[in-house]
Parts: sequence; structure tokens; C-alpha cells
Amino acid sequence: MEFDAVLIAPRREKMLKDGFWLNKTVIGSLRSAVQHNPDKVGLVSFRTETKTEQSFTYRQIWDTTNKIALGLKQLGVVKNDVVSCQLPNWWEFTLLYLACSRIGAVLNPLMPIFRERELEFMLKHGESKVFVVPEKYRGFDHEQLAHTLKAKLPTLEHVIVINGKADNNFDKVLVNHALEQNSSAIAELDQFEAHPDDITQLIFTSGTTGEPKGVMHTANTLYANIVPYAERLNLNKNDVVLMASPMAHQTGFMYGLIMPIELNAQAILQDVWDVNQAIELIHKYKVSFTMASTPFLNDLSNTVAEQKEQVSSLKTFLCAGAPIPGPLVQKARDALGVKVISAWGMTECGAITTTLISDDDERSFNTDGIGLPGVEIKIVDKAGNIKAHGEAGRLMIRACSSFGGYLKRPHLNDTDAEDWFDTGDIAYQDEQGYIRICGRKKDVIIRGGENIPVAEIESLLYKHPDIAVVALVAYPDERLGERACAIVKLKDSAQTLELSNISDFLKTHNLAMQYIPERLEVWQEIPMTPSGKIQKFKLREILAESLKTAG
Repeated sequence: MEFDAVLIAPRREKMLKDGFWLNKTVIGSLRSAVQHNPDKVGLVSFRTETKTEQSFTYRQIWDTTNKIALGLKQLGVVKNDVVSCQLPNWWEFTLLYLACSRIGAVLNPLMPIFRERELEFMLKHGESKVFVVPEKYRGFDHEQLAHTLKAKLPTLEHVIVINGKADNNFDKVLVNHALEQNSSAIAELDQFEAHPDDITQLIFTSGTTGEPKGVMHTANTLYANIVPYAERLNLNKNDVVLMASPMAHQTGFMYGLIMPIELNAQAILQDVWDVNQAIELIHKYKVSFTMASTPFLNDLSNTVAEQKEQVSSLKTFLCAGAPIPGPLVQKARDALGVKVISAWGMTECGAITTTLISDDDERSFNTDGIGLPGVEIKIVDKAGNIKAHGEAGRLMIRACSSFGGYLKRPHLNDTDAEDWFDTGDIAYQDEQGYIRICGRKKDVIIRGGENIPVAEIESLLYKHPDIAVVALVAYPDERLGERACAIVKLKDSAQTLELSNISDFLKTHNLAMQYIPERLEVWQEIPMTPSGKIQKFKLREILAESLKTAG
């Protein structure tokens, strides 16, 4: 596979000189962990279906990684070959990535909820040579689908199945082959190891705006984020990280897979979110840190409060992906005793901004944080002029952790000659440098020349007692150009909600009349990406077709 990561070479010298690219790799981090903490349990994998756990010391992680690397090598996997996996948060995911890095192959993680249409595009686009799947997961036959795809994709040579009954069983092909008994085989792996500037991860964007794009990362771009992230949050080898966010998403991959190894810490993987099981794991392993979206924090806070549990080991909960409601921060403080950290980031660069441990709690629900070391931020208008503090505009970043580009789509890289990346987000920045995301460029609704603050209105509507999910989208209007439609999913599908209800609700929050939605749609389901982001382009398409049909 030839990777066109055109954004790496032009900035390599500066990034190394400035000390932001550390020339670290995950294999180097693993070697250090084995050297300093060989018998420490570094990984615990909890499997919900069987209610079983499997743990690995760092020495066992190293030994099994080498076995899997030899197994891949025997399948013909070489440097820059793409190995795709559609796995939950299981130990096989972690060790498969480590094995790929051991021989210079590239891991392409895919969300377990993807089906034939998405997978065919991604596997074809990435020219995947190997596809690793569970036999079945949450009632779906992944093995059957994988073989269907293999028949359609010439580059896909091998399907490997966890818990499979045939000869392509993961353990049989990649672990229990006895290739490591050749005394020189392990030593030979050293010559194939990934370099810090080699592509190590190919991960597809969530697809909120249409066709997913293949994001290319190197170890240098990933570590340029992971190391300062851990330092800012005061994380170290004594921490225990619970990861229930999917590792096929950048959150889980960077901070649940790589970061614990870099810290020589312990990672606890939970494959299916179950709040009661999470509490048990927190108690059992004295979990101190986790990172997830607001629903996870809400579930945990509610359950602990109801059960009058104590989760005293949990010190920090980092939330990202959506604004955190102020009442939830207070509830988490009261029920859990944790510090809630707000963050913003992207697949293309990891977490770019976070609030600080030392910040007042209100920072976590009023802002999305301040840039990490190696991150520059500017807010500009359409012409590229810098906006004043507090004024919303296009969010541009220049970050040491920025990706190498989109695979086979360099024209979409959205990075100018000075390395400024257009995030596609609308934000404002305060005088201290903290940012607040207001919406997406393509989410902007311009009603009669007035920009409607989409994120602010959505945040208010989330406080409505009957609304579970809400999205504000534009629909065409002959006189005003656009008007706003609120599309909602109710907490109770048997309930009803009228436009007048939300209008009255928003008026009680002193919202300007011109910002109040003029149309309401109540839907049973709202299309989302695997990482939980609302696909607004689909909402607009469905709404437009509905309005067209209605006359």
C-alpha cells in the first residue's frame, strides 16, 4: 500500500526541532514497560457476553504480541500492508495493533456497527489485506459478512475470526502456531518494526458530512498528543484507565490503548457499556481515570446517586463530543466526587483542547478548554481575518498532532501552506484562550441574514424534560432564505410534543424570538455515526424530501 501522507514531511524538521515529535513508538513504550514493570498487569479485558475477564502482564503482552506478529508475517503481511479489524474493546484489538506495529503494518480499526455498505467502501479504499472480526457479536454474524466482502474485494486475502470454528480461527492462525519456538524468529522482527514517521493507523472519519475519509496517523502525530494530554491530566504509571468508549474510535484508540502502555499504567477494557458493570470494574481495579461522552457520565452519576455507592478511586472523568450541561457537572461532583474535564478534538488530531484540573467547575460546562502544548488556535471570518474575543468564526488549528492527510484524497486535506487546518467548526475564544464550539460550518442557519446560534439552542432544548435527542437544521424559505427546524427524539415514544411547547420553553430562557425554531419534527430515530454524532447531512436530506413530498 502506498500512503500519500503529504502533510508529514513538510513539517518534520520543525516538529522535531521544537520537541513536539518525540520519535516514540508504541513498541518502544511496550519495551520500556516490560523492562521496568514486567510482572505488572497492564491489560484487563472484560467480555460482557461471557462475563469473563482476561488479564495480561506486560511480559505476557510482549510475548503474545510477538506471536501475533509472526502469525501475520506468515500470512504475507509486510510493511505498509493494511490490517483491518472490526472488534469491540477486547484484548485481541490491543495486541493486534501492537503486532502490526512490530512488523510495520498499519491497523485500520472499524466500528462494530458498520455493515456491508460502509465496510465494502472502507476495506476497498484502504486496500486491506487482512480483516479480523468476531464470529458473532451482539447477535450479528460478522464472520458471514466478512466472507461475503472477501469474495468482492481482490486485495482482501485473509479473514481471521475470533472464536471461529474453522481453520481461520484467531488463536490458531495468530497465537498458537509455535512459530516463536524458532530462536531467531523473534529477533528478526526487529528489522521490520515501524518507524515513528511511518503510517501506523488508518482510521475513517465518522461521516457526518457524507463519504468517510481515511485519516492517516504516524506514531509521531499520535504521541505528540498523547504525551502532553497525559501530563496535563497528571496521569502516570499508578493510574488505572477504564475504557468503555470504542477503541475503533480515536478516543478509545489513543487513550485506552496507546496511552496506558506509554505510562506503564493499567487499562481496563469494557466491551459493552453497562453502568453497573462499570461500577464493579471501578471498585475491583480502583479505576482512577476514564474518558467518554456525556451519556456515560450521566448514567454513572445517576446510578451511583441512586444506589448510594462510593467510587472513591475515580478522580477524573474527561468528557468530549458535546457540550456538558452545567447540572451534570454538579451532579457528577456530588455523586461521584470526580473532577469533570471538558475537551474538544477530532479524529484528525486527537484531543486539541481541554480544561485544566485546577479550573473552576464552571469552565467545564462553559468552555471546551484551552489548547494543549504544540497547539495554535485562531478564530477567523470568511476572509481569514482574526475575530475579536467572544466573536464566533471558523476554528482553525495548527497542531503538532495533526494527521498526515486523507488517504487518496489530498485535495480534501483542508490544510493551507502555513499548516493551518480548517476544522469545519464554528467557535469563539475568550481572553484566556479557552474556546467554545458553537456549531459546524455546514450547520450554520442564516435566517434573514442573521446567524442562528445552533449549538446554543440545541443545548437549551436538551434541558427540556421530554427531549432525549435534538438537532437543529435549516430548511429553505423563499423570503428569509432559511428557517430553523428542530428535529427531536422523545424520552418516551408514547409522548407528544408541539411546536408551541418548545417555543414556550425557549422563551422562558430569554432566547431571542428570531432564534426560536419555526418547525418541529418528532422522529422515533435520529441517524447517528458509530461514535454518536448526529448525521445532520442525512437530517437535511430527509427533511428536504419530506417537505418536497408535502408539497
